[in-house]
Amino acid sequence: MNTDTNSDDSKTPLLPIHDPTQARQSSSHSFLTSIFTPGNCYILLGPLLCAIICLCVKLDGPVNGRNMLAILAWIFAWWLTEAVPMPVTSMSPLFLFPLFGIASADSVAKSYMDDVIALVLGSFILALAVEHYNIHKRLALNITLLFCGDPLNPPLLLLGICATTAFVSMWMHNVAAAMMMMPVATGILQRMPEGPSQSNVVRNFCKAVVLGVIYAAAVGGMSTLTGTGVNLILVGMWKSYFPEAEPISFSTWFFFGFPLALLIFFALWGILCLLYCSRGSGPALSPYLDKAHLKRELEILGPMAFAEKMILTLFGILIVLWMTRSITDDIPGWGALFHGRAGDGTVSVMIATLLFIIPSKKQPGEKLMDWNKCKKLPWNIILLLGAGFAIADGVRTSGLADVLSEAIDFLEQAPYLAIAPAVCVISATITEFITSNNATTTLLIPLLIQIAQTMHVHPLFLMVPGAIGAQFAFLLPTATPSNTVGFATGHIEMPDMIKTGLPLKIAGTAALSFLMPTLGAYVFGTDRGIQYLSF
Repeated sequence: MNTDTNSDDSKTPLLPIHDPTQARQSSSHSFLTSIFTPGNCYILLGPLLCAIICLCVKLDGPVNGRNMLAILAWIFAWWLTEAVPMPVTSMSPLFLFPLFGIASADSVAKSYMDDVIALVLGSFILALAVEHYNIHKRLALNITLLFCGDPLNPPLLLLGICATTAFVSMWMHNVAAAMMMMPVATGILQRMPEGPSQSNVVRNFCKAVVLGVIYAAAVGGMSTLTGTGVNLILVGMWKSYFPEAEPISFSTWFFFGFPLALLIFFALWGILCLLYCSRGSGPALSPYLDKAHLKRELEILGPMAFAEKMILTLFGILIVLWMTRSITDDIPGWGALFHGRAGDGTVSVMIATLLFIIPSKKQPGEKLMDWNKCKKLPWNIILLLGAGFAIADGVRTSGLADVLSEAIDFLEQAPYLAIAPAVCVISATITEFITSNNATTTLLIPLLIQIAQTMHVHPLFLMVPGAIGAQFAFLLPTATPSNTVGFATGHIEMPDMIKTGLPLKIAGTAALSFLMPTLGAYVFGTDRGIQYLSF
């Protein structure tokens, strides 16, 4: 028996035996599978489109115009597929433009830091301070308590929540406003029953609150330059294409954007009340939404400390400085004291700097802000803005703008009243289904400038509808990050967004089409004409 056992052991190999051919085939298959992934294919798509355009496309213009078109195909292929992170793609003009002869490295780099970028940077730092000290939550609870009513009035409470969100979104990026306000809104809804026991009245009010927050954040962001990157892209491209024209200041945009946002806001409130707030909803909701709960939430925050009061003071000073830098031709504002050298970004960074100097009085030596608190700065948005400005300069200086202008001569006879709403709808559709509103604006604005030149109308007649239309992405959860934030709460579904977003989109397009040739002509001075640049 021992002999048999030893014999069997001697036949057992010390190491496992593999078929070399099978191993090589498996290794080769694994290697190919790891290379030809969808992500890698998307990465190759950008350079491939660029090469095809450079080798096969011929334009009636300089070679740089064709090269610029190839670069646009590369950048937008990466933006659309997100094969490379969007902030990294946004930096690609820094190496693509010099390599393809579009612009020097220094001139491209300047697009990534100008007064508009400084305005964004300073306002983001101030927004982080507001978030750190829970000032937004205190503001939301106070306004909600004010609008709650006694007895409970659901439409009035919904108005308070939406108005608070819109106000916060006016002074910081609308995505940040939605992310900050959504926990406040859902905190109010936490006292309500969930699951099968939830009545239709409660369920509809929850939907109204969540939809109100995400849409009010978008609407509020339209009213100021700091509310969204789209407005900043528009202002930066206007400055780039028409340096001799009057720049669009913070106050100039506010005098047009705020009335527009106000009209759309009340349309939003009316739509939400009509669809989700029935007449008998007050008694059904009052057991869950009482003033005592809101007061307890406010008491938990405690009294306002010195740091919060100081941040609100600086916030107010910044708004006043923004609004009074350039007022009218007869009343030039404080900017005239510096002979036009100071911009909105100047005071934005100045106020942000004070946050790192003024003590918080919480701990010895502690300031209102330190750099560790600024690690959450949205550099992706800042880099995207810089890429947009660089692309606008590249389209203009490369000669591609001339080619685009010749290709759209047929629009010369098109009436403005017909094309402006169409531009708004096209811009909103692209944002809804294809790419972000910032990327849409970056792509469309140079084209709209050429269309305006061909039609012999003021460029802002088309630039403003194109930029604001890109913000009318109300239908899909993936259209904007704000929509995704609301969808993630679980209170709303896609049919709810379509049912609410479609009439809101129609109302916004109608309001914009009405205000642009009326109020817009007065605010932007389009009746005085414009000196077109020689592209």
